[in-house]
Amino acid sequence: MRSVAPGVTTDLTRLRTTLTAFFALDGFIFAGWVVRIPAIKHQTGASAGTLGLALLGVSAGAVITMMLTGRLCHRYGNHQVTVACAVLLSLSVSLPPLTHSPLTLGLVLLVFGAAYGGINVAFNSAAVVLVRAMRRPIMPSFHAAFSLGGMVGAGLGGLVAGVLTPTQHLFALTVIGLLVTALIGPTLLRLRPPALPDDSRKASSKAPSKDSSSGSSKDSSGDSSKGATATRRLDARTRGLVFTFGLIALCTAFGEGALADWSALHLEQDLDATAGAAAIGYSCFALAMTVGRLTGTRLLERLGRTRTLVSGGTIAALGMLLGALAPTLWAAVLGFVITGLGLANLFPVAVERAGTLAGPDGVAIASTFGYGGMLLGPPAIGFMADWYSLPAALTSVAVLAATAAGIGFLTRHAAER
Repeated sequence: MRSVAPGVTTDLTRLRTTLTAFFALDGFIFAGWVVRIPAIKHQTGASAGTLGLALLGVSAGAVITMMLTGRLCHRYGNHQVTVACAVLLSLSVSLPPLTHSPLTLGLVLLVFGAAYGGINVAFNSAAVVLVRAMRRPIMPSFHAAFSLGGMVGAGLGGLVAGVLTPTQHLFALTVIGLLVTALIGPTLLRLRPPALPDDSRKASSKAPSKDSSSGSSKDSSGDSSKGATATRRLDARTRGLVFTFGLIALCTAFGEGALADWSALHLEQDLDATAGAAAIGYSCFALAMTVGRLTGTRLLERLGRTRTLVSGGTIAALGMLLGALAPTLWAAVLGFVITGLGLANLFPVAVERAGTLAGPDGVAIASTFGYGGMLLGPPAIGFMADWYSLPAALTSVAVLAATAAGIGFLTRHAAER
């Protein structure tokens, strides 16, 4: 047990475990939905184009909700909003198989996307506070839990696809999500957010922040069930830094979205791989991302944030050049693996730095940039593939990864604070 304020204690290890479980649950539910998209497409009678528009509901709901969630976290607390959004996410995942047209599918996906975006802002904000309290760069471990949850959710979804209907499968996810939330949610609600470390409190006491919900000025180190607030005012310079880290998140998410949608087609179309072999490409990329995040804390402790950002972006750029331009299947897959290892920790570091600078608002801004990149990546690759070729289009991922490395170097002083 570690003291966080006079008369208040919290178990940081238990808080870390509980937040990790919520990250894993989020990945598990989202992946379970993704593997049933083909069945939902058939059920709604959607064409490829109308399905694509309906699927934008997830991203649109997430982006629209993220900034609102930052304000809700200020008002009610990161832990409370995390639990509420987990309940909404669990309930809303059962809605898509109940629809019978692309329009109604898009509408229910707005709700699902809102819950998904909301929980991401809330538990990332809670994780940022915990990272500062523990004084260890553990943010990648949370995102590794999300990746592992996604791998389990996708694998289990594939196994039950031939046994359960989409309605049965996604309702089962609802039940699992509500049960897990009922088990771990009370623990998260009982654990008060840890206060900022002493050195941070001294720094923040010189610049009291304004509570966004009440308009009252209060010290950012004050103990509250609503969580620690930002250590700096969100002035022009701080906002500029937050947006800069948001750009790193965008560059990273662009690559993730592009590889999710286009890697298999590239291997099959350009390198004559079979459908089964082509699917291996993204699986290897996702596995490399997970491994990279599992080792991310040790990497950050050895290299620091700046070197991790710069080296990760550079490695991802080189790996994507190999993945896009390699003449053989296995060389391209190797390139995807290298890309995954390079990109793995860029998003967690960017979100953690934005959250440290500006609290839940910073997490919301960086996450919005990130989801914007994930939303932009697949169609941008498609347009560039039409204009040039798919391999040439995929090199844009390398360009943006290199851009992230450059931004990481230029913001090196802010990154290490």
